[in-house]
Amino acid sequence: MTLVESLRQRSHEIFASVVAHRRHLHAHPELSYQEVNTAAYVAEQLKAMGLVPQTGVGGTGVTALVQGTAGASDRVTALRADMDALPIHEGNAVAYKSTVPGVMHACGHDVHTASLLGTARLLYEHRQHFSGVVKLIFQPGEEKNPGGASYMIRDGVLQNPAPLSIIGQHVMPLLPVGTIGFREGKYMASSDEIYLRVIGKGGHAAAPELTIDPVVIASHIVIALQQVISRNASPKEPTVLSFGRFIAEGITNIIPNEATLAGTFRALNEEWREKGLQKIETLARQMAASMGAVCEVDISRGYPYLENNPTLTRRIKKAAQAYVGDANVVDIDLTLGSEDFAYYSHVVPASFYRLGTRNEAKGITSYVHTPTFDIDEEALKIGPGLMAWMAVEELGL
Repeated sequence: MTLVESLRQRSHEIFASVVAHRRHLHAHPELSYQEVNTAAYVAEQLKAMGLVPQTGVGGTGVTALVQGTAGASDRVTALRADMDALPIHEGNAVAYKSTVPGVMHACGHDVHTASLLGTARLLYEHRQHFSGVVKLIFQPGEEKNPGGASYMIRDGVLQNPAPLSIIGQHVMPLLPVGTIGFREGKYMASSDEIYLRVIGKGGHAAAPELTIDPVVIASHIVIALQQVISRNASPKEPTVLSFGRFIAEGITNIIPNEATLAGTFRALNEEWREKGLQKIETLARQMAASMGAVCEVDISRGYPYLENNPTLTRRIKKAAQAYVGDANVVDIDLTLGSEDFAYYSHVVPASFYRLGTRNEAKGITSYVHTPTFDIDEEALKIGPGLMAWMAVEELGL
């Protein structure tokens, strides 16, 4: 039996335990930077396998090393999974439904963590078949600025030993289960949060001349800021500015003193990102001032754009073709969604691929970040062994 066949077979054999990990994590979700129990569970499972976890990395992150014993090698590759959940109340009627009101694994991080635990087990069991080191990274805080990846990098996760590459896996409810998606080059956008507070002068709605209406001024600002995209960004550079929150707490006959807005700015170019943020701040302040109001601008800096190293991506795509077959490996388009895995991609060669989890026959079609998101757990027969095979292939270069 070849190594890839052995990994594939064992991935099927440990499927029940990986599903059990996933269901435990799904039922006990924790929000970003609060993954205390999740980290303890991960560390406990790693110890039970015979590994030595390091805890408290980047706050609540966990790492471990799997050392190959096939010979001497200084090659190191890293595998990453995220652990945090979202502030969403689960709408699924399943046995493993979240037991924490208002908190749910609605982005598949329970899947990523369970899958990497399975990968860890497979690598440890097959350590005599490879040389070098696989660094396992269980990361907190992917869903909240500034991103747990930045904290883990700060705490030295990409050092001692330093990986030559890093690979990340993420569920994809748009891809059928059994399908794996790849993209070379720029893949996901930077993400910054924009908070505006327009301060005017409230009063009676029937006497607007005595007020400085923040509702009207904020409305002008929202419309004007779209020109930052349409008349400043190159049409060749995908970029988005969207406002999803506009609050002005007056009533039918009362103009309030202020209005607040919250939005997101996305880009795939760091130079344009900096220029765009500056233009947003300048325009919002100046427009408010021109109408007699004040606009306070608060920009919460998020993740950079995510770059999939082309050479690495081609290598792991080839590994995936060997593992699941050419017909089950597809190319995917870029997205203006964001992921803090991007931080790693600006330090070492990185690649972030997609694990298909959709099954229309079973009614599993909901997108991420929704109350009804779920996966076809058959994907967990593939994920652990596939990632283990990718890592072994990387070390064997």
